[in-house]
Amino acid sequence: MGFPITRMRRLRKSPVLRDALSEVAVSLNDLIYPMFAIEGKNIRNPVLSMPGVYQYSPDILLTELENVVKKGIKSIILFGIPEAKDAVGSSAYAEDGIIQQTIFKIKKAFPEILLITDVCLCEYTDHGHCGLIKDNKIVNDTTLELLAKTALTHAQAGADIVAPSDMMDGRVAAIRKGLDGAGYEDTLIMAYSVKYASAFYGPFRDAAGSTPQFGDRGTYQMDPRSSVKQAIQEAALDIEEGADIVIVKPAFAYMDIIKTISDTFNCPVASYNVSGEYAMVKAAAEKGWIDEKKVVLESMTGLKRSGSNLIITYHALDIAAWLQEV
Repeated sequence: MGFPITRMRRLRKSPVLRDALSEVAVSLNDLIYPMFAIEGKNIRNPVLSMPGVYQYSPDILLTELENVVKKGIKSIILFGIPEAKDAVGSSAYAEDGIIQQTIFKIKKAFPEILLITDVCLCEYTDHGHCGLIKDNKIVNDTTLELLAKTALTHAQAGADIVAPSDMMDGRVAAIRKGLDGAGYEDTLIMAYSVKYASAFYGPFRDAAGSTPQFGDRGTYQMDPRSSVKQAIQEAALDIEEGADIVIVKPAFAYMDIIKTISDTFNCPVASYNVSGEYAMVKAAAEKGWIDEKKVVLESMTGLKRSGSNLIITYHALDIAAWLQEV
């Protein structure tokens, strides 16, 4: 029936009715908060391109985690920033590396927190790429051993979930084999399965110190112009190799991909609301051009509606505070 028999506005006539009929809700359980650990003591370096985001030395990070936990955030993803870098990213898989030390301290102080660790070489290599270099090319197969070694050191330090973000072919299988062979069958893999060579990553590279020193990451990260079929294939390969959760990154420009991956696979899907997306919202809010709270909550609702089971977002602490206001 059309108008005037059907009046859709009747379903929206009051706040109580709108609440009763709402089907998409963001909760604290959905949120994963990214944090950056840097070597040293008493360090709290602001990331200028990401207001509210900091690099923390392990001692200060533990103090900040108290606030994170008090706000109801239950999951974090941890990135490490080493003191020294080299061509093979040796600090990434050093047993006493910055991220390994920080994982151990976090799990000792906050055993209940779900600790996810980023597994990649780009923060640890002097060339800034996610794999080993030979003749100015990123080498896939020899990189796999180092990624598996890195993931294992994270699990041994206490990580609950390892999250390979490198986009090397076959890395999930290599990591799964390495974990299982060492007795870490229960450590989950949350793979950056559908990760695009995006223009939205700039501020993250400031935070992690991972800007490539030559070229770009277009030979291993996905082309934004590539087909949806390629995204499906990437996710399918990672799931087949042993990924427990798959990530789509970035989030806002790829909600169609999130929806497709969620509809296609019987597997939890995480979306990464990346640094550039965060920075744009913060900049516009600072100018008074948008209502930050409304824009962020609407955006998170969109990510949930598109099929995100989990959302990695730098807005997590703000969202936690806003949700507690309701």
